[in-house]
Amino acid sequence: MNILLTDDEYLARERLKRLLNDSHQEHQIFEAETGIDAIKQCTEHDIELVFMDIRMPEMDGLEAAWHLSKVEAPPAIIFVTAYDEYALKAFSVNAIDYLLKPVKREDLIRAISKAGKLNQLQLTKLHDKAPQLPQRQHISARVRGEVQLIAIRDILYFQADQKYVNVRHQAGEVLIEDSLKQLEQDFNEQFIRIHRNALVNRDYINGLTKDQQGHLFVTLKGIEQTLEVSRRHAADIRKLIKSL
Repeated sequence: MNILLTDDEYLARERLKRLLNDSHQEHQIFEAETGIDAIKQCTEHDIELVFMDIRMPEMDGLEAAWHLSKVEAPPAIIFVTAYDEYALKAFSVNAIDYLLKPVKREDLIRAISKAGKLNQLQLTKLHDKAPQLPQRQHISARVRGEVQLIAIRDILYFQADQKYVNVRHQAGEVLIEDSLKQLEQDFNEQFIRIHRNALVNRDYINGLTKDQQGHLFVTLKGIEQTLEVSRRHAADIRKLIKSL
């Protein structure tokens, strides 16, 4: 079995590695220090099981698990956490397995035997209940079988495109399967709806323009493309632009 140990603390990874080696089972062990590195390792090494720390720099364990749950063959994930008893209830309620630091050998063996793949609904509920966790900072897309991460700060807009959503970002465009409604809920502080089919990053809004028919369009910093604003959302956009 290919196993990935994800933790920004070297000693924590070493403890898990020692416990796995003492289990007398054959494992190929890989290591990652951040959630971003974990996603890369999973796509490169066909990882079957991930031990995932929660609090890590760059990308926390829950966000990394969210992105991994969307790959074609997602690994099973066991969270390793130092959360208090209150926070641990969130894991139990959502049927997500976890190990409490410092990890004990018998708990490790039990967790491996029952490890399962996570779905996005479980992860969303867990993230909502876990205290003091930041909002996820990346969108993930499957591109040629691999996970591509796009930082939220680099996204200009989301626009519905039939059953997909087109993500326009600083380096290009990509299609994702997330719904526009879910994206609006997740990033409502950063993005504003301008039309039933579009959400725009507030930081990239430059102004408004009209065509000859009187239709309203929003202009964006750095690109010539404009996006139509529906009458329903026109007042909110004008208010936002006045405050800029």
